[in-house]
Amino acid sequence: MVTIQDLEAALKAGLPCQHLAVDGDGRHFQALIVSDAFKGLSRVRQHQLVYQALGASMQDDLVHALALKTLTPDEWEAQRG
Repeated sequence: MVTIQDLEAALKAGLPCQHLAVDGDGRHFQALIVSDAFKGLSRVRQHQLVYQALGASMQDDLVHALALKTLTPDEWEAQRG
């Protein structure tokens, strides 16, 4: 079983995160990720970077569902504005 802490650790190891919030019940998760790595990328490419950072957790079907919200630091600041 994958925990919130497992996902957070994988994301922090695989992406430079300025802000990270993960929630979930062990199979279904939601993540808000703010990263400079997302600058200039489409949402699809941003999500691909997240899946790449999660690696085996996604490939081995340990995570049944993952809802992502990916933002650049500028987008994050504008939303919080």
